[in-house]
Amino acid sequence: MRRLPDVRRGPFILESNLSRIVDEMFRDFDTVGFDIAPSFGRTDVYEKDKNLVFETELPGVKKEDVAIRIEDEQLIISGETKRSEEIDREHYFRIGRQYGRFQRSFPLPAELVEKGRVQAKFEDGILRVTAPLKESIKEKEKAVLVPVE
Repeated sequence: MRRLPDVRRGPFILESNLSRIVDEMFRDFDTVGFDIAPSFGRTDVYEKDKNLVFETELPGVKKEDVAIRIEDEQLIISGETKRSEEIDREHYFRIGRQYGRFQRSFPLPAELVEKGRVQAKFEDGILRVTAPLKESIKEKEKAVLVPVE
């Protein structure tokens, strides 16, 4: 395969290296409770039929490489994305996908979630975790009017 001239390749290498550096800086924020623009495992969280549902995109991840646990009132989803084959960096024009370990954590309303009944299903690159609720979060968070004097 013919390589692009260095002039054309240059910006891609700079962008790739810069992205990698920024990703490395923020990599461990999940472990201390921050979720600053996660680049892997984008998640929708919603309530449906008295269940709190977490749907997380995990493209290229195998079911056996995903772990889910509840710890300190947090739902923690972790795992690893593996390369199918090793390719030397010098053969890339752009590296846009990420490989390695990941972790996402989400607060759980401990007084509302039935922890022993949490279920997970992984299908077509989407992990769906369903946490049954004792009562609806939406119904519980009704607005309180405060009179102005």
